[in-house]
Amino acid sequence: MKAMILAAGLGTRLRPLTDSRPKALVEVGGRTLLEITLARLREFGVRDVIINVHHFSHLVTDYLKANGNFGLRIEVSREDDLLLDTGGGLKKAAWFFLENSDSGDEPFILHNVDVITDIDLSRMLEFNRQRKPSATLAVQKRESSRQLLFDDGMSLCGRRIRGQPDEFVCPTTTVHPLAFSGIHVISPRLLRMITEDGVFSIIDVYLRLAAAGKSILGFTADEYSWRDVGRLEDLKQANEDAVAKLR
Repeated sequence: MKAMILAAGLGTRLRPLTDSRPKALVEVGGRTLLEITLARLREFGVRDVIINVHHFSHLVTDYLKANGNFGLRIEVSREDDLLLDTGGGLKKAAWFFLENSDSGDEPFILHNVDVITDIDLSRMLEFNRQRKPSATLAVQKRESSRQLLFDDGMSLCGRRIRGQPDEFVCPTTTVHPLAFSGIHVISPRLLRMITEDGVFSIIDVYLRLAAAGKSILGFTADEYSWRDVGRLEDLKQANEDAVAKLR
């Protein structure tokens, strides 16, 4: 199984920590966010990983080399000149998921490096295999300034941004606003549907495809813990939680 880790962000909300290192190498409980994410993916059967890099990219490649790629096959997708955002970053790395035609439509995982969670990826993958959407997004019922909107069948139908009118891309009588967790299970066939170029968000791709009748589903992950450690206050809490577990 393959996966991509989104690790190219500047980590501006983690300054001054990211003034001298990339966000992926910030530590929680003595382990880097990159190591934590790689370990979780390996636990669920991932053996091939591509990581996009930009900010202090050489530190990431040096770190991987020093740790023997953590026993995985790891490729690096460099975004040295321009940070491509989530959609552009995935499009640049698409070759990694299309290189072996024998794998058919085997889904892959897209995972933010700054997310710490115990969401059961096996259940999420099984949900995806049963429903066969173009993409499955792990979502939760929690407060967020940005939420995705789903119908009763958990099909993506729009998005909500605080302070703006709701955006709908397909008709629905019932709306379930849910916060996205930064974890996706994606069919390789979706990669061939990405017509956007340059810098763009993968969420914009999902909304366009949903409007065209493609299946983009939400996987409800309310029962699992989840933390975005992209801000200093959240990183501090995550470290305190890690210390508490050792007591």
